[in-house]
Amino acid sequence: MPLPRPRPAVTARRRAATGRARAKRMSWARYGDEQLLAMRFCDLDLKLERTPLARHMRGLYKDLERRGIEFRPHAWIGEEWFSPDGVPGISIPFYLAHPRLERLERTMMKQVEGGNAQWLKRILRHEAGHALDTAYRLRRRKRWREAFGPASLPYPDRYRARPGSRRYVQHLGDWYAQSHPTEDFAETFAVWLTPNSSWRRGYADWPAFQKLELVDELMTELRGTRARVRARTRIEPIDALTRTLGEHYEEKLERYRQYRRGLVDVMLSKVFTPNRARRTTPRASTLIRTSRRELVDAVVREQGVARYSAFQILRMIIERSDQLRLHPRGSRRDALRNARWVLSRLVRLYADGASPQLRL
Repeated sequence: MPLPRPRPAVTARRRAATGRARAKRMSWARYGDEQLLAMRFCDLDLKLERTPLARHMRGLYKDLERRGIEFRPHAWIGEEWFSPDGVPGISIPFYLAHPRLERLERTMMKQVEGGNAQWLKRILRHEAGHALDTAYRLRRRKRWREAFGPASLPYPDRYRARPGSRRYVQHLGDWYAQSHPTEDFAETFAVWLTPNSSWRRGYADWPAFQKLELVDELMTELRGTRARVRARTRIEPIDALTRTLGEHYEEKLERYRQYRRGLVDVMLSKVFTPNRARRTTPRASTLIRTSRRELVDAVVREQGVARYSAFQILRMIIERSDQLRLHPRGSRRDALRNARWVLSRLVRLYADGASPQLRL
């Protein structure tokens, strides 16, 4: 039987046409930042299956398959990382769908959450924990609530971590499992799901080990069972958003500014006090203002940051100290040492793109 003759010319023409169509769709990849910020999300024409994110989702599905879990969370491209209540799926931020968008995110926010393969895999496993919790309604189970707490607790804007606690696993960093019962479960699930995790050995003498064992028992029970919630709803996918990237970043930066103002207040309350020791004791803002050059010089030498940036952060410290009517604790020398600590810490956090936790 004769073999069919190949048609290389047709294949080549088809590939060329596909390449031209893709180049036209992605013409914004050559835009400068200002042009890109003026674009609407829906005009980016991003489809998850046409991005490297599809490969990472297949990797997540393989992790679940290896563990005998039939559930497969669906995913879509959105503005931020999150897994909505009632929807067993994952929104992946748009900036991870293309290198040009990733560069813009780094320019605007100083960091890219999930910006390398290992980090992205860790976040996907975490978000899969949220989606699976929704799909099987695990939070309604008594054992789940006894181990992790009530999922109905209000979700905090910020949380005070206990770095030394061994009641929680460590997965994404920042002791994120401590922020809320649902995050505790998602982090514990992610550690359990990670290939070659060796969690039995690593957490053997931790109280968190009992949570990992519970996850192991629950996942064994779920094998071969269909999810109770199977909706494929997409919440705020970018192909339906008419707002511009500039509007997105304006709102996001304002949220971060509010977060940082709260962070400044927390740090200042650690080293200063609203109580005046003596009538002659100056305000903390006055003391810091008179020593501002000395403080900035010290931090610039230590961290090599721009002097202008350090001065701007110190000005914020002075303004908040004044508004809160704070006073020094101890001697002038103690007060300046404390002020230098706050300035140094905030300069480092700003340089690292410190931000509130946005995963939900």
